[in-house]
Amino acid sequence: MGESIKQIGQRLKGLREVLDIPAEEVAELCGVTLDHYLKMEEGEADPSVYRLSKISKRYGIALDVLLFGEEPRMKGYFLTRKGQGLGVDRRKDYRYQSLAAGFRDRSVDPFLVTVDPLPGSANHNKNSHEGQEFDFVLEGELEITIGEKVLTLHEGDSIYFDASKPHCMRAVGEQQVKFVCIVI
Repeated sequence: MGESIKQIGQRLKGLREVLDIPAEEVAELCGVTLDHYLKMEEGEADPSVYRLSKISKRYGIALDVLLFGEEPRMKGYFLTRKGQGLGVDRRKDYRYQSLAAGFRDRSVDPFLVTVDPLPGSANHNKNSHEGQEFDFVLEGELEITIGEKVLTLHEGDSIYFDASKPHCMRAVGEQQVKFVCIVI
């Protein structure tokens, strides 16, 4: 796992220790085994932005603090220039770039997501999180599975869905896909 995943794990562990939260409680919230959660804290397992979002909402800590270790500062507006958003690599093939990391008390979390194609028809594990999600494809083709329904989105297509339904995404073909993801 990358250095950013290890740093996120350290922040998770620090949060849990400061707030005196049992690891079992956070594992249950995330829908993973205790062993898997402890691997997340050690930086050996992908925490996923969705799980981090659940933790941030439950314990009242900004998602940015968990992702980037920084407290948002801006209140009136926050400008993100092309290629300048704070990023986190979840896996080698999946990268998030926050588009509003510095804005305090946001109602939504917008990201630019880049997914590299995987060999064959490999699929990721499904995740779910509270709230809703909006995805807009900028480049490439995105296959999204929501529950048992498999949909393919092309450049310019968008989808809005209940994010509590188990879902996963992957790039179709040999081209990476870039899309705007707004977690509401």
